Amino acid sequence: MKKALINDWYYVNGGAEKVIHSLNHIWDDFDHYALIDFLDETDRDFILNGKKAKTSFIQNLPTAKSNHRKFLQIFPCAIEQFDLSEYDLIVSSSSSIAKGVVTRKNQLHICYCHSPMRYAWDLQEQYLKDSGLNKGLKGLYAKYVLKKIRKWDVSNSEKVTHFIANSNNIAQKIKKIYNRESTVIYPPVDVDFFALKENKKEYYFTASRMVSYKKTLLIVEAFNELPHLKLVVAGSGPEFNTIKKIAKSNISLIGHIGRLELKKLMQEAKAFLFAAEEDFGIVPVEAQACGTPVIAFEKGGVLETVINGKTGIFFKEQTSQNLKDAILYFETLKFNPKEIREHALQFSKERFESEIKAFVDEKYQEHQNLNTDSLL
Repeated sequence: MKKALINDWYYVNGGAEKVIHSLNHIWDDFDHYALIDFLDETDRDFILNGKKAKTSFIQNLPTAKSNHRKFLQIFPCAIEQFDLSEYDLIVSSSSSIAKGVVTRKNQLHICYCHSPMRYAWDLQEQYLKDSGLNKGLKGLYAKYVLKKIRKWDVSNSEKVTHFIANSNNIAQKIKKIYNRESTVIYPPVDVDFFALKENKKEYYFTASRMVSYKKTLLIVEAFNELPHLKLVVAGSGPEFNTIKKIAKSNISLIGHIGRLELKKLMQEAKAFLFAAEEDFGIVPVEAQACGTPVIAFEKGGVLETVINGKTGIFFKEQTSQNLKDAILYFETLKFNPKEIREHALQFSKERFESEIKAFVDEKYQEHQNLNTDSLL
């Protein structure tokens, strides 16, 4: 079985890349494809076992490394350039464009869908605002491009043989947008690395890329009004300087950190803050694996990973006041770190790899049988 693995892009080590890491752990003979590949050697070793992906022409365009999303309107053309005709199995890992690769009728294409294209569907208005494209002629053109992208996205979803959703939340979106059924397999969490620590310190912790939809600014605004409580913020991104300017003395912004430091801060935190609406959200599960409770926005994937009152609590609105009230309520509660970790174990890497392998093997055998029957 000759296999290709297509990811949207490679430039950071995020949740999607943890899925790629596990897929490579199951099958070490994938040929890799992506729009761009700008991984550093450390991340390349972890994600791709040191391999390089075959990339599209976007790889060589000016500013592709610093801002590949500016080329959104040519993403469809770029992903369709790949010639995958020699492969028996094509696996796409997609929150954007990867599932749109061109395949032949008798090829098996399994898509692990992290989300339908966010900036074309759920987050269109946020994307336009952040890009400064929500007004004027540029705004009208951007909306026209996104409308074309949505049409292309729906049309190309028909090329996928089977969808796997990373949560029930995403399975519902796949049904609504593409009118396709999907099988839910939760993504892998390294619960062995994020080990239990029962003794917590007196600080709250959050970590993410500092982009608007992650809502790090909202978390900092809430703690600005809680000067008696300490917050540690890890991560970098476009909003870093803005957040740094408003953060008061009880808030420490420590920038980008390594995996070992992330684990230590996660293990010793009083609670982990998560204010975004995510499709699944691996980081809150990593926190729970450490025995650390989560304070999360009550929407998206966390509804499937956090048990209210047992492994964390929710807040209902993405406002600093609502989050502030949740933190003050959290201060009155007690949590059992061992129970929190026990809950997180169901999301382990081993579980993911076992379920994915069983699914792919089953669908590949069914596909082979169908092709054989068609020849008889």
